[in-house]
Amino acid sequence: MHDHTTAEAIYPFDARGIARRFRHSAIFGALDALHPGETMRFMNDHDPLPLLSQIEMRYGDGVAIEYRQREQGAIIIDFLRQ
Repeated sequence: MHDHTTAEAIYPFDARGIARRFRHSAIFGALDALHPGETMRFMNDHDPLPLLSQIEMRYGDGVAIEYRQREQGAIIIDFLRQ
């Protein structure tokens, strides 16, 4: 089990630089690559509510979702692989 509190176990993912048509598949690929205890720190310009629903349906309790920043134009969410 990895220690998700260390910088080595937090992987940044900036969705703003990915073409919209590829974003969800890229995000799911990144989440699938995480080991238990690792975190993907997701950055976006809008609140991805449909994506969060898809993640909850696909992973259930396997991925914890925690907002780190939730402001207009600046969203940061930690996805912790359980």
